[in-house]
Amino acid sequence: MNVQIYDTTLRDGNQAIGIGLSLRDKLEVAEKLDALGVHYIEGGWPNPTNEIDSRFYPEVHKLNLKAKIAAFGSTKRPGTKIEDDPFIADVVRANAPVATIFGKSWDLHVTDVIRCSLDENLTMISESVAYLKARKDEVVYDAEHFFDGYRANPDYAIRSLLAAQEAGADCIVLCDTNGGMLTGDFRRIFLDVQSKITAPLGLHLHNDTGCAEANSIYGVELGAVHVQGTINGLGERCGNANLCTIIPALQLKLNIPLITDEQLASITETAIYVSDIANTGFNIRAPYVGEAAFSHKAGAHVDGVRKVRRAFEHIQPEQVGNKRNFVISDQAGSGTILEKLKDIRPDLDKKDPIVQNLLARIKDMEKDGYHFEAADGSFQLIVHEELGDFVQPFTIKSFRVIEEKHDTNPPVSEATIKVFDGDLEVFTAAEGDGPVDALSNALYKAVGAIYPVMKEVRLEDFKVRVLEGSQGTAAKVRVLIESSDGFERWGTIGVSTNIIEASWIALLDSIKYKLLKEQMRG
Repeated sequence: MNVQIYDTTLRDGNQAIGIGLSLRDKLEVAEKLDALGVHYIEGGWPNPTNEIDSRFYPEVHKLNLKAKIAAFGSTKRPGTKIEDDPFIADVVRANAPVATIFGKSWDLHVTDVIRCSLDENLTMISESVAYLKARKDEVVYDAEHFFDGYRANPDYAIRSLLAAQEAGADCIVLCDTNGGMLTGDFRRIFLDVQSKITAPLGLHLHNDTGCAEANSIYGVELGAVHVQGTINGLGERCGNANLCTIIPALQLKLNIPLITDEQLASITETAIYVSDIANTGFNIRAPYVGEAAFSHKAGAHVDGVRKVRRAFEHIQPEQVGNKRNFVISDQAGSGTILEKLKDIRPDLDKKDPIVQNLLARIKDMEKDGYHFEAADGSFQLIVHEELGDFVQPFTIKSFRVIEEKHDTNPPVSEATIKVFDGDLEVFTAAEGDGPVDALSNALYKAVGAIYPVMKEVRLEDFKVRVLEGSQGTAAKVRVLIESSDGFERWGTIGVSTNIIEASWIALLDSIKYKLLKEQMRG
């Protein structure tokens, strides 16, 4: 079965709230999509009011991508001649071998939105497809709002598809534009279309009922040969069908070859990359590609996974470029500790005192409010301290944080730190946007004077959570810090009734972990 993947991240995904890709962003993402192996990349809607999308097509042509580039547009407007229509002209001018145009399948949209007769709309579809078919390698017809249109007037919805088919459309795509289709109705409608339309059928589904991926996968089982979607499910409202779920599901579950095994193993990296470029929060619980997708926390689960991987994993994480993660928590057993330790000390036995001591120490810290799910840097430090192969090479003699405010002026935050490394003493001061930022700046400045490698480290994220709200201002707080040196990101944690001290513990762990990495690197 030959199924084609059509990516619309650069067009439909870019319409999501909070996303605005630049031309450079779009070109970089296009290269990443091409490396992943998608068959079509839709670049956007070229028109005079959309400079970025109009410039994309001549620029992407220079990249010599393997994927087919598709220009998106609409059928001609009511009352215009096809050769004079600006919508069609924009698509023709785009330097793209594939034209994808949408037309109206729902009689409500014909009569109340574009306000023309039902027959004129059919003529608009037919003329637009035929005109573009004569000028492009392929024409994909997106039947907008098809499923809602079918439910309202099935005869007219089917007639709109026949108009595109008879005009020569290479693929007719059934769109659930409002995303309201449940699987039962989806199946019934798709099978009826299949009995009346002979052209290849595709799907473009939105996720407003949470069914976009399931319906897309099921649609392929029913006979669809073209699936549209976006990376990470980006799109309007609740988003589009998520290709990061659909591609591995089709390839690994239904054994439908879409991309190479090597390309499939890059899909997690692609998902994270697009999330970073689009500046959206990455969903760690996303199927297949999320950090939590192959994470195991409960002791019984960890024990089962260690014995038989497939007992608690539906695929091997490496197949999609992800990795197995054993989470250290109060639900963890010695098996979890042992699994985390195997890369460090593979000779350790489950009954080794080191393993038991680590487990006891972790559980005691959990009682105080520590959680290590997102703080593997702190956990690694505890491990190496127990193993006796890492000792903090410097000593913090003292630190002070001053917060000063005069009248209506903004507050000024300053921190001072005294650090000893053998006979060397370093005393530094730094300002910051708030006391924690000042403390961070002073700490990195002081330790960086002794260890220049610390200049590579950047504070990427800072989170504070109150653990015992009933205690009011005396409540414990948990501080999670994420740091990066440009090659790796790591999390560290601190807990205290004093937010400055909790932040200090997490910051210090971040520095110690970087030095541990350098030590292990040799």
